[in-house]
Amino acid sequence: MTSFAIVGAGAIGGMLGGYLARAGQPVTLIARGAHLAAMREQGLRVVAAEGEFVTHPTCTDDFAAIRDAEVVFLTLKAHTLIDMAPAIGPLLAPEAAVISAVNGIPWWYFEGRGDQLDGYHLRTVDPDGVVAGAIGARRAVGCVVYPAAALKAPGIVQHVEGNRFSLGEINGSMSDRCRTIATALNQSGLKAPIRANLRDELWVKLVGNAVFNPMSALTRAELDVMCTHAATRPVIYAAMQEVAAVAKALGLELPIGVDQRLAAAERIPHHKTSMLQDIEAGRRLEVDPICGAVVEIADLLHVPAPHLRTIYAAAKLLDHTLHPD
Repeated sequence: MTSFAIVGAGAIGGMLGGYLARAGQPVTLIARGAHLAAMREQGLRVVAAEGEFVTHPTCTDDFAAIRDAEVVFLTLKAHTLIDMAPAIGPLLAPEAAVISAVNGIPWWYFEGRGDQLDGYHLRTVDPDGVVAGAIGARRAVGCVVYPAAALKAPGIVQHVEGNRFSLGEINGSMSDRCRTIATALNQSGLKAPIRANLRDELWVKLVGNAVFNPMSALTRAELDVMCTHAATRPVIYAAMQEVAAVAKALGLELPIGVDQRLAAAERIPHHKTSMLQDIEAGRRLEVDPICGAVVEIADLLHVPAPHLRTIYAAAKLLDHTLHPD
């Protein structure tokens, strides 16, 4: 057995923790408020298409609970990690693996690349290297998260679709710890392939998310609607091409082209992106790690990205207008 702690056990974190706990893995969920109270009193209920189940993992609001965890999943909003990392870092066990299961470009992206950008800290993700300093690159295990989940009520997580958490060492090695983590996730009913080229897979997802998310926040439109609307489709397509050009400038070969990615999105009805869900819930938007970081890398590599830059600027202003503090 492998001991897990999940920091920020809301929708995705709660879903992940629920599956691990059902499989008998020792897991501690760190949450707060009414959601924490409900999980303590009634257990965590996971509702999926194939049925539902209730588990009773350890639940707390005390970060000190991560001290004994061998694997720590950070399923926080990416922009909150900057504030929380200094408190989390000193509590981590020396050999703990830390998995940032967040949207957008992760804080560790330029660690260990061995090129001119090695060690660069994206100001849109980790401006002063706070997260890198608190957690440390040697602890980091990469993850690309595919499931969609929603917190339907305190203590109740709806698993909407998807069950894949792709894993990978940031140096591309096939490590024992990745195999151990993958085995635990696979045995819980999830899929956890280990990728030697996880950065490529990250960009396949990002080609869509960097555009779909901020556009949905600006337009309040569901995925298929904004991808098929006569006015927005060409803008979305052009911005996705710009994201793909940034990936190419980084030396990545994407296995799925923009046309395929856009066509797939058009076929998903009634889907609200995570950023649209945040708009509707009154939460801060993850504009910087999902979209702004791509614009920042485009600037670093001198890749033109006028459509993406405009979408980013508008979404950034929207977030500031809704949350001026």
